[in-house]
Amino acid sequence: MSAKEDFYKDLLTQVFDAGVQAAQPGQAIQAAWDSHIAPWLDQMAPERERVWVFGAGKAAASMAKALEAAVNGKEVLQGFVVTRRGHDVKTSTIEVLQAAHPVPDEDGQRAARRLYKSISEVPSSDAVIALVSGGGSSLLSVPVRDIPFVDLQQLNRALLSCGAPIDEMNVVRKHVTLTLGGQLAQVCSAPVFQLLISDVPGDDPTSIASGPFSPDESTFHDAVEVLRRWAVQVPHSISRHLDKGARGEVADTPKRSSLVFRKVKTHLLASNLKSLNAVTQHLEDKGYKVLNLGDTLEGEARDVAQVHAAIARQAAMGQGGWPAAPLAIVSGGECTVTLNETQMRQARGGRNSEFLLALAFYLRDLNADVDVAALAADTDGIDGIGGHAGALMLPGDRQLCKSAKLAPQLHLDQHTSYDYFKRLDRLLMTGPTMTNVNDLRIILIGKP
Repeated sequence: MSAKEDFYKDLLTQVFDAGVQAAQPGQAIQAAWDSHIAPWLDQMAPERERVWVFGAGKAAASMAKALEAAVNGKEVLQGFVVTRRGHDVKTSTIEVLQAAHPVPDEDGQRAARRLYKSISEVPSSDAVIALVSGGGSSLLSVPVRDIPFVDLQQLNRALLSCGAPIDEMNVVRKHVTLTLGGQLAQVCSAPVFQLLISDVPGDDPTSIASGPFSPDESTFHDAVEVLRRWAVQVPHSISRHLDKGARGEVADTPKRSSLVFRKVKTHLLASNLKSLNAVTQHLEDKGYKVLNLGDTLEGEARDVAQVHAAIARQAAMGQGGWPAAPLAIVSGGECTVTLNETQMRQARGGRNSEFLLALAFYLRDLNADVDVAALAADTDGIDGIGGHAGALMLPGDRQLCKSAKLAPQLHLDQHTSYDYFKRLDRLLMTGPTMTNVNDLRIILIGKP
């Protein structure tokens, strides 16, 4: 690898690490404990014997460890959290359970059923701290009584491959489970302080892990419409349940007007926007002008890549009124990749590596005086299928691609971005980062 490629690779990975570090729960939970949680506990549960801790998500274990450190023995903590397998950390008193993600497995169902039962038994004089982060939707999947668990698994697979944005997928999930869409708050008689790490565009608490402790304004009619709009084929038990709900034969999820939410307090610890701000600051310190496109970008990965490529092309060529190089383009949010059944079986990669492959394809004929390099990765360290966090695009990759006789368009069409970047030795491998605030995309045009 040339010195120029080393420069871009090192800088891109440093910047990504800065974004991930900004989403770690440690300092944020300590500050929340001192300023918000401790006073709230004295107000809402002055006669508490203990503080119960429950949670779910990819960051749940690291949040539990940070909470233990913040409490520092001042309270009796009891409870457990469930996280994605491989995302566990060692805790002292809060138990950590592991289960599959994104399609729930039996371990996850057992953990979620245990959590549902445990939280309903917390004495009203005690208090609950709920640790909620992205990934919690599948880790808290307890289907309603008339839906078999295997049908819920099939629904999750169908939703993940249909191309629907995360908030619409969550509308359906909330209406086929006992645990999502505010239903955990509904069965808990004690006051709840929920700490959130957001992986959804806009940081809406009702969408983070499908809002187990947040009001849900969506309806059964909305869930039916999502399935229709995205042509999602679901098992009969699910369509039957949703139809019954739409006819008013099943109680809907609790809404904002419900009295149960008077006892719920919500605090946002980390988000994609906070990580983007950290990325922006790091790049500015390195001498880049930064074009921050925000944290709410959604859409098909290759479509989002086409827009980014158009901006990068004009900026690199000194056209379109964009700031001159050295320029960095950064964005967050969450792309989607729509797959049919055949593609589901052969796909290897994820939404970030697919975005980057599409970006490289759309810039394949760029002939500019400045170099263009890029990174796209998921802040949780796992991008789809392959065990990678994402990938890098470096100067010289076009020649390397030709030498390796790779066909970018073929890998795009087959959704095998992992194989493409593995051949180029451009995969970003971080392992689980113990947090999750969605995706970061960074494009560098020139160097200071």
